[in-house]
Amino acid sequence: MTALDHIQDLKRRMGESIIGQTDVIDRLIIGLLANGNLLIEGLPGLAKTRAIKAMAKNLDARFSRIQFTPDLLPSDVTGTEVYVQGDGKSEFRFDPGPIFANIVLADEINRAPAKVQAALLEAMEERQVTVAGTTHRMEPLFIVMATQNPIEQEGTYPLPEAQMDRFLMHVNITYPPVEDEVDVIRLVRGEERTAQAHAGQTTAKPEVIAQQAVFDARAEIGGIHVSDAMDRYMADLVYATRTPAKLDEALGRWIDVGASPRASLALDKCSRAHAWMAGRDYVDPQDVRAITHDVFRHRISLSYEAQGDGKVADDITDEIIKLVALP
Repeated sequence: MTALDHIQDLKRRMGESIIGQTDVIDRLIIGLLANGNLLIEGLPGLAKTRAIKAMAKNLDARFSRIQFTPDLLPSDVTGTEVYVQGDGKSEFRFDPGPIFANIVLADEINRAPAKVQAALLEAMEERQVTVAGTTHRMEPLFIVMATQNPIEQEGTYPLPEAQMDRFLMHVNITYPPVEDEVDVIRLVRGEERTAQAHAGQTTAKPEVIAQQAVFDARAEIGGIHVSDAMDRYMADLVYATRTPAKLDEALGRWIDVGASPRASLALDKCSRAHAWMAGRDYVDPQDVRAITHDVFRHRISLSYEAQGDGKVADDITDEIIKLVALP
């Protein structure tokens, strides 16, 4: 099997556990292939955690879930030095925290205070953690997938803009169509019956996809052709968020702060992954447009006027895509 075959198999397996969220599955896989961290936002019960677990279950990867709470400490995430005595010796040893895994689920990340959120920054950006002056490297396959609930404000700590920018994409999960919800009911019912039928029995674990398939895919994605015109198109989209008044007067009133250069890099990485998954060896405008909302959603700061007009970041992105000329 080729690397693409393995990734398509991963997508198929995830689709068996997640009904009606094909776009979300695609975004999770693109984040994995682009070697970036994801922020996943959606109302309760929309399978945010289930989708991430489905990916981890089908990969040969260590999975770790960190439930963020107001009393969480940075050392609960990164690990700490432990004083150990024995055999006539005493020393400090590093006890790794749950961040040392291949796929890390930071569940409800906005429920922990800023110092705990900041504990993730070095791991997300530098792929390493420094504790007591010693640097500990993460494994080659490492991705943080953080979830948050958009409707609860009490007892939460909104992520600072600087930390939001470190997420490759901000994936938004919405309610599924009613037809898909019927399938969800049947899926969960079937899982419950299977679990009851095999209660107390040891079941064989399904064969998982090797990490090497992900590394092979990343190598192929690195060779995807991106023309000069496409480079300029991605840069123009990002630049439009910084000088919106040049495109449209209303846009100028709605955007306070535009996207950073990380947005340009994210467009490049994600559009190449999107093209590769589609079986092409080049990037076209549709690849860029397909992931622009996820890249811009958390990088555009809206003005009070935009909020008063009922505008959200996706509305602004729609207008930018319409106004920026295609290559």
